[in-house]
Amino acid sequence: MTRSRDPWAGSGKDTRETAVDTTIPHKVRQREGLVRVVTDRVKLDTPGNAHIARITDQVTDALTRTGLSDGTLTVFAPGATGAITTIEFEPGVVQDIQELFDTIVPPEKHYRHNVNLGDGNGHSHVRAGLLGPSLTVPFADGMMTLGRYQAIVFVDFDSRPRSRSVVVQIMGV
Repeated sequence: MTRSRDPWAGSGKDTRETAVDTTIPHKVRQREGLVRVVTDRVKLDTPGNAHIARITDQVTDALTRTGLSDGTLTVFAPGATGAITTIEFEPGVVQDIQELFDTIVPPEKHYRHNVNLGDGNGHSHVRAGLLGPSLTVPFADGMMTLGRYQAIVFVDFDSRPRSRSVVVQIMGV
């Protein structure tokens, strides 16, 4: 056991020893060079109403076109009614997520946004705010470090069909 560095040492707070497992090999990689930033877009048309579109392949293609080996990429949904996340993209999970949002942010509820603007998509803004507009994914050897079943998805919460342009910004060496 090794003693962890504790910023609370001497303060009367509880300090515990933590075990450090040295049996698990840990490979640290380092790449050096000028960092390059490449901005691309994924374009898609959606029917709205919590439609979930898998965009992993398009993001992978954008990464491949850069020729970069290591870095991070950010996927960002411009606008106030779209969101980005990762899920296991299969019909059951897609339906469960759509039903979850219908339960916690039902479209028929009274929304002040609808009163103020009269466009009927107050629930769309609230849903997008809960999920968030962006996702950052590290990549190594030119491949995203996603889990086996992890897919990048765009969720269109708007109450009508839309043409969308999702930003993919890639930074690396």
